[in-house]
Amino acid sequence: MPDAETLDRPPFDTGSPQAVPAGHPAPGHSAPGHPAPGGLRRSMRLPGALLIALSAISPASSVFIIVPGVLATAGSGALLSMAAGAAIAWCLAFVFAELASAYPLSGGEYAIVGRVVGPFWGFLVMGASLIGNCLIPAVMALGLSTYLGVLLPGLPPVPTALVTIAIVTLVGILNIRTNAVLTGLFLVVEILALLVLVALGFLHVARPLTGLLLHPAMPGGTGLVPASPAMIGMATSVALFAYNGYGAAVYFGEETHDAGRHIARAVMWAFAIAIASELVPVIAILMGAPDLRALLGARNMLGDFIAARGGPILATMVSLGIALAIFNALIAMMLLAARIAYSTGRDRIWPAGLSGALTRTHRRFHSPWVATLVCGVIAGLACLVPETALLVITSSTLVLIAGLLCVAVIMGRHNGTTDHGHYRMPLFPLLPAVALLAMLSIVYTNWLDPVIGRPSLAATGAICVASALYYRLVLRRRGAWVLRGPDDC
Repeated sequence: MPDAETLDRPPFDTGSPQAVPAGHPAPGHSAPGHPAPGGLRRSMRLPGALLIALSAISPASSVFIIVPGVLATAGSGALLSMAAGAAIAWCLAFVFAELASAYPLSGGEYAIVGRVVGPFWGFLVMGASLIGNCLIPAVMALGLSTYLGVLLPGLPPVPTALVTIAIVTLVGILNIRTNAVLTGLFLVVEILALLVLVALGFLHVARPLTGLLLHPAMPGGTGLVPASPAMIGMATSVALFAYNGYGAAVYFGEETHDAGRHIARAVMWAFAIAIASELVPVIAILMGAPDLRALLGARNMLGDFIAARGGPILATMVSLGIALAIFNALIAMMLLAARIAYSTGRDRIWPAGLSGALTRTHRRFHSPWVATLVCGVIAGLACLVPETALLVITSSTLVLIAGLLCVAVIMGRHNGTTDHGHYRMPLFPLLPAVALLAMLSIVYTNWLDPVIGRPSLAATGAICVASALYYRLVLRRRGAWVLRGPDDC
């Protein structure tokens, strides 16, 4: 495998690698001892990138917000669904790690797909990624009032969300190292909340693990009925998204020292910690629930579980911890959205004035402050949109992005555009092939859901059509769309 120090960045409008004299760093591999020459500075190391990626996953938020949906769909079969989702996420983590090692750029997935598969496909990913990362914070902010309500009952969702977005936007302008420390402190609270959940379950075991695995059940009639493979499979698609976010480390590649060598590690460590911190609590809940049918039929499953096993005071404390976890995830998501917007400005996607503004960095904090403010305004406006509509718009964008990343890692091996990366996944091409098949199965599952799934697929299709039209009618008329890196600033 060629050494990254002997390969320069490929010509980004074609996606093919090009050798240059030794000493010219590859994308994201700034020369030793020198910062990246762009507006973003390499001021963070592996632990910082890992902390922000874990905050983007937000294990506590996933367990308390997404996992109840898995439990409601598959009953105790949720354990099998979470395990299957972890297996698929494992395949995708290797895909992310290999591609991030080759292209640790602030544009994230679109910057990778555009260089490896082609500019047109990269632009489709850009449209889906930018919209998703700007709207998902609004969904999370709107749900924050539910958990803050234990302290301040009757808190209005929309005003609370708007204030939260404003605070998160201002925090996002701070130095990336400051944000890494801040998210790390909040992450400690998340893990403590999950440890409480685990302790309550394992200290009051009501049923064996083998029974849950061999005889999964779900509510039916007046009791429990066997959970069908179809319901377990449907819940798997939800479980997969509970682990999502481990690839977030790539967005901070231009702010991480020796990113080409370290980002892949950050991705894999984030994945491993996410699996442990989400799967173990699910096991504890199902093993420790006093009444499995009552748990699965409850409106607030985990809140009722904590109250039953630990009392109402502990349940209130955990709810406040979850509110903090959501706030922490919002910070991480705003950081991600700002880096994508910054990258689109550098790639001159928008009119010259807007593109130039998006690339401006703060003199003191070296953060993309204009991009952060723009993303904050978009997220704030999205808080005025019904939450169901936001879920429809964003739910299937992750499937499109993950599917094209699987294609990219296979093509990168074939056409040599990822040869300069420092990391190679094992079991290639089995892992990306399995992940790609999983994405296709999720598309099929979504199609069967007429409430959210099918409209979400239609919304993602509309985003792709709009992106394709902009690419053909605006960018292509200017000439070849050139994807730029930190050395082009």
